[in-house]
Amino acid sequence: MALENDNYADLLNRNHHRFSQAPYSSLLQMLYDKSMPRPRVLERIKTAESEADEIIEDAKQAREDRIKQARSDAEEIRETAREEADTYEQDRLAEAREDIEAEREAILEEGKQDREELIQQAQTNIDDAVTETLSRFEEAINAQTWADEQGLGHGFETGNARGYRSSSWS
Repeated sequence: MALENDNYADLLNRNHHRFSQAPYSSLLQMLYDKSMPRPRVLERIKTAESEADEIIEDAKQAREDRIKQARSDAEEIRETAREEADTYEQDRLAEAREDIEAEREAILEEGKQDREELIQQAQTNIDDAVTETLSRFEEAINAQTWADEQGLGHGFETGNARGYRSSSWS
């Protein structure tokens, strides 16, 4: 076993640049250093283990800090995204309301124009209806006058507005 350890120590000394520089590589070199007294080796091992524990603890803490920071960053990103989504939604809603209001105004304006056209048509129809009614009334009066002048009465007594014979009601 001693020969095997010596070979390993030689290997480490000759090829130290090929091995990892992790804290335990110097520990291995230290273990195979024959010139160092045993209690000192044990003390260095303890020191190296303590340093390794500190490095591991620091790495764990750094890991936890990075995770905590990542979670915090993610929450900020989510909050920003929520705010942007709310703003976008409010903007789209405002645009939709403006579009609806513009469409409403256009419909109302079109309705007003249609109403005015209908009023004008109705006025024209009223004027035409009045003219037609007056024309028919005049024709009826003229026909009655002509019939009275011709002595062609309709069996009605003159002077009786309802057209009843005065003799039948006596």
